[in-house]
Amino acid sequence: MRKPKSKTREYEKAIAAVPRKYLLRLYISGTTPRSVRAIENIKRLCDTRLKGCYELEIVDIYQQPASLATDQIIAVPTLIKTLPLPMRKLIGDLSDEENVLMGLDLVKTSGAA
Repeated sequence: MRKPKSKTREYEKAIAAVPRKYLLRLYISGTTPRSVRAIENIKRLCDTRLKGCYELEIVDIYQQPASLATDQIIAVPTLIKTLPLPMRKLIGDLSDEENVLMGLDLVKTSGAA
């Protein structure tokens, strides 16, 4: 007798086949050295690890000060990953690639059980 197909299993396979789209927003403060480094670091990481599966918005707080309250930004540079869930905020120039990869859920933490 044939086993009935699991709709849940089919759904999970279909979802896994769709590439995840990363929505990222980087808050910077003008053209300061930290802001420039943060932009360079996240662009390099996205180009090598996310290859076309991301949207990166760069928000200069001097040009758009109202946006600070919207995303509750308390320091810059700050990177916000809104998708895929869960949302994450990373503060700094994003030079610690391992930390950024963990924050974006691109690698698992070594201490995870």
